[in-house]
Amino acid sequence: MDQCMESTGNAEGPLSALPWMPVNIDGSKFLTKAWFGDTEYELLLFDQNIVWEDKMNKNSIERRAQVLNKRLRAPVQAIVAHLHSVAWPCLTRQSNEQNTALQFSLEQQEGQLTVRLRSELGDVPFYWEFHCTPATIKVVSRELICPLLSMTQVLQRQVGELTALLLKKNAEIQDYKENGAVLSRGRLQTEPFEEETYRRSFNQWLPEILQDSLEFDPELKEMYVSICAARNAQKRKRSDEYSHASVDSFVLGQDKISCVQPGLRSASPGSNKNDKSQHVEDTKNAKSRETVRGAAGAVAVPPVVPHADRRIMHIKKKKAAGLFQ
Repeated sequence: MDQCMESTGNAEGPLSALPWMPVNIDGSKFLTKAWFGDTEYELLLFDQNIVWEDKMNKNSIERRAQVLNKRLRAPVQAIVAHLHSVAWPCLTRQSNEQNTALQFSLEQQEGQLTVRLRSELGDVPFYWEFHCTPATIKVVSRELICPLLSMTQVLQRQVGELTALLLKKNAEIQDYKENGAVLSRGRLQTEPFEEETYRRSFNQWLPEILQDSLEFDPELKEMYVSICAARNAQKRKRSDEYSHASVDSFVLGQDKISCVQPGLRSASPGSNKNDKSQHVEDTKNAKSRETVRGAAGAVAVPPVVPHADRRIMHIKKKKAAGLFQ
């Protein structure tokens, strides 16, 4: 289980790379996930009703160790390494009866599940408590619901493909029989596969199959890990595509806010050239008016209205429409 000691660099967390393991703690059955790093650990316990979680970092482990072991003076790395060596094997087996030096006890109160551990660290009694609280919806969805839904889809597809293959085998065997083929050993003969009959008989087996639902065979565990890895890869791919799209869509200068007066046209790529030509034209008109004013004396010359204002002045005011006009 070297994978349990990998770093927490995975965006989805280290637990996503681990399968659920059935364990027996103080007579109670759980599905567990446990990961121990250098100075931190994560633990999930599922009792078919609640997903319990205990997640500790370096500072939290140091404080809890001082409370539970007042005479112990050990670095956090040594404490986590000891927890990994004694707790990890028990959290990955059906029972912890093989290790007589290790004692597990369970206590459940309202809103908290406490798993107590007693062992020895350097010939000194070592006590530890996993204070588990209900996991968040995000953790339950990531570690349990979404992978199981994906597994359901994969298994359903496998059933469909195997059903189609069996129906083809029926046709193949029937063709052999019609052409005179005979089995050399009669015990190998089977009835033709009928999908509807198989489904009805399988539904009758469900109560027996569900007697112990906290069981995952190796193939399902491998499928769970593969699905989690594929989901994480898809999320990273979508995240990379989103980040690249955001960078490509950014154009320098578009982040500036332009204020446009109501009724005026917004700026366009060629508007700067039009504005310059309009400014030159207005300057020429002003000079011609000064020339006329100097030659003819005080001559009333109408003021020049800018291009945009000129368009506004041409707008005619509509007459009010009503009962009395």
